[in-house]
Amino acid sequence: METTKLFLSFFYCCFLLSSGYICIQASSLNHRHHRRQKHEISDGSFRPTKLFVFGDSYADTGNIRKSLGNSWNEPYGTTFPGKPAGRFSDGRILTDYLAKFLEVRSPLAYEWMKMGGKKLQNGLNFAYGGSGVFNTIGDLLPNMSTQIGFFDKLMHDSLYTKSDLKSSLVLVCLSGNDYGAFLAQGGTMQGLRTFIPRVVKQLGVNLKRLQQLGATKVAVTSLQPLGCLPRSTIDSSFQRCNTTQNLAVAYHNLLLQQTVTKLNNQSKSSTFFIIDLYTSFTTVLNQKRDYLGNLRFETPLKPCCTGTDGYFCGSVDEKGAKMYTVCSDPKSAFFWDSSHPTEAGWHAIYTTFKSTLEQVFKS
Repeated sequence: METTKLFLSFFYCCFLLSSGYICIQASSLNHRHHRRQKHEISDGSFRPTKLFVFGDSYADTGNIRKSLGNSWNEPYGTTFPGKPAGRFSDGRILTDYLAKFLEVRSPLAYEWMKMGGKKLQNGLNFAYGGSGVFNTIGDLLPNMSTQIGFFDKLMHDSLYTKSDLKSSLVLVCLSGNDYGAFLAQGGTMQGLRTFIPRVVKQLGVNLKRLQQLGATKVAVTSLQPLGCLPRSTIDSSFQRCNTTQNLAVAYHNLLLQQTVTKLNNQSKSSTFFIIDLYTSFTTVLNQKRDYLGNLRFETPLKPCCTGTDGYFCGSVDEKGAKMYTVCSDPKSAFFWDSSHPTEAGWHAIYTTFKSTLEQVFKS
């Protein structure tokens, strides 16, 4: 009974628009069939020239409405770009570091594409914080199928072509909002056990659709260790992860790996590979010191920005008073708020998956 309560508590915690979700390290699956592309860099390896992004708050760089996301409130964005800009962190996030690897500018958020101009040549970001493969709160947020539909229309309008997709990396990130919404809407524990396969199956449908549109290299993130998020570890004063929750995450990730393998086998390619957020998070959280021997994150499970009196990071009361506290140095914290890493956290994660990305894109 206690295990059931913990499991339910975990999934209810997953769903909060003010702190959605996302993803990385990279545990690639099969790269043996990767074919040489004509877009190469000096060492002869394939390097995408554009980045297209679909998913939730670990990847959202400004799509979520200001009325729905605390990411548009101070103190979000204080490290980069210096003010709130829609990122669920104090600074750069997963999308930005993938763009860094590709040596392109971070793709513009879809909602701002009319201001894009030449920026559109870097790709486009369709991710919305709080979203999932299914609707999470009615139609307030575009689910992943709708996000892909936005992109499909742009291709139909000839803004992008199949040739563009062949020279691109597509990031697909799914981080748990579907499960929180399912339980918040009256779903049961028994129903959840059959719902997880439905979520992964729909994710597989979305991945196949991207391939049919012309995508030749798609990175899909595994579910991060939700039991290690501050909203879960607060019960232990940020000292330990919730093992029960992480075992549930493992089921999702097992089904995801099976799905990706099946898709690659069906197409006789290595179009899809997994960015293993679960392993990446746990690697960084367990690594007390960096390569220079300096202490990296002294209390890695404790967030930098915390709400007070039941509020969340970035919240103000009816008088406009700040209802949160912020640590003196975000660079010393792995987590920014109850769900998302700091820029320093994402950078540490990036160091764990960079070598795998290099292997994926090696000719």
